[in-house]
Amino acid sequence: MEAQSYQSNPAAIRLSELTNQIRQAIDGLFGNRTFWVIADVTSHTYKEQSNFHYFELVEKDKASAKILTKIAGRAWGNAAVNISNFERATGQKFKNDINVLVQVSVQYNPAFGLQLNLIDIDTNFTLGLFEQQRKETLERLLRENPDFIRKAGEHFITRNNSLTLNRVVQRIAIISSATSAGYQDFRHTLENNSFGYHFEIDDYFTMVQGEANAKQFLSKLVDVFQSDKPYDALFVIRGGGAQTDFLIFDNYELSRAIAKFPIPVITGIGHQKNETIADLMAHTATKTPTKAAELIIAHNRAFEESMLSLQKMVLIKTYQLINFHKDRLTHINQVTISTTRDLLQDQHRNIMNLSRMVLTNPKIIISNKQKDLTNVIGNIASYNRMYFANKRGYIGHFQSVVRLMSPQNILNKGFAIIKVNGRIASNADAIEEGTELTVRLASAEIKTTVTSKSTINGNDEFNV
Repeated sequence: MEAQSYQSNPAAIRLSELTNQIRQAIDGLFGNRTFWVIADVTSHTYKEQSNFHYFELVEKDKASAKILTKIAGRAWGNAAVNISNFERATGQKFKNDINVLVQVSVQYNPAFGLQLNLIDIDTNFTLGLFEQQRKETLERLLRENPDFIRKAGEHFITRNNSLTLNRVVQRIAIISSATSAGYQDFRHTLENNSFGYHFEIDDYFTMVQGEANAKQFLSKLVDVFQSDKPYDALFVIRGGGAQTDFLIFDNYELSRAIAKFPIPVITGIGHQKNETIADLMAHTATKTPTKAAELIIAHNRAFEESMLSLQKMVLIKTYQLINFHKDRLTHINQVTISTTRDLLQDQHRNIMNLSRMVLTNPKIIISNKQKDLTNVIGNIASYNRMYFANKRGYIGHFQSVVRLMSPQNILNKGFAIIKVNGRIASNADAIEEGTELTVRLASAEIKTTVTSKSTINGNDEFNV
């Protein structure tokens, strides 16, 4: 029936004839030409035994991500070697969803259809894409967050890397994948440190690769912050991987959160080449999880050594002070002994002198006092005779005066004492005519009465 159809339509040809014509046409147009094509890799498989790569190259609409065109591709031989060189240079695996610049040739095979043979892959293009994305993210971080991110020279200064790390780091939080070998290395290094340091560790497990997991990672940062635990540091840990595995750490929101985080963030991301943006925003960046653990152990050791040094210095100073004061005490002891001995000798001499004075002076003093007493006795006797002689003279004189002034002596001289009513009358004021008087004479007493009274001039002289 096939032959009958073929005979009834002389223009019909076999499919193989058509595909051969297509192959010839394509070979004629593209056979000796190569093209550099920008596309995304999808549907990638690798046959290790044959060292063959099978994939598709696609172009997507930037706005809608709709596939605009797609074509099969393959690589083997030198092309496979070039892919290996690309992976080593970029750290990026040749796999699905990467954007590449590849050199291809067009080939049509009637059995397998139209496909592109990969000849070479541009390493710089892929690195340039990463770097361009990184540059744009860094510029955005600086532009939109001037309060806590700025640049000084080639260094980024953030709120986080401006924090002061505690002198001892002991209470730590870790954001990592639970299955990460880097995480295990980090824990092993901390828990088996040679100094016996103990660490209090809280784990916050999440996916730590692929930019799509940045939100989940960011939520773990929020969990650490909201825990209200007094962590000394937060560690971000990840093992090694391809360049695209680290794109999560170039994420804008994640890097911004690390820059603003109030606890020192220490990164231990297992990349050996370029720093991620998270490294630049963090307090301290290390190349590997093991290096991050060693950093903290060394940090704590530095504090311990400073304390040991201080202790040693205190001991040395104490020893020096003890020796200094010991020498001073020895000197003071010697001075005290010498001074005491000199004082005792001086006092001994003084006591001996005083003793001699006590023994000899009383005799001299007593002798002198005896002489003084004898003189005093003699003077008293002499003064006594003179005194009593003078007093006797005074007494004799007073006796003579008394005798002269005695009433009896006056009466004996012819004077009389007149009494009125038994009292001596010294004037005539109380005497009137008719007053009875008593006249006392030397040897008699006469009673009489006043018959008359006359006044006598005081200037009249007595006629005896």
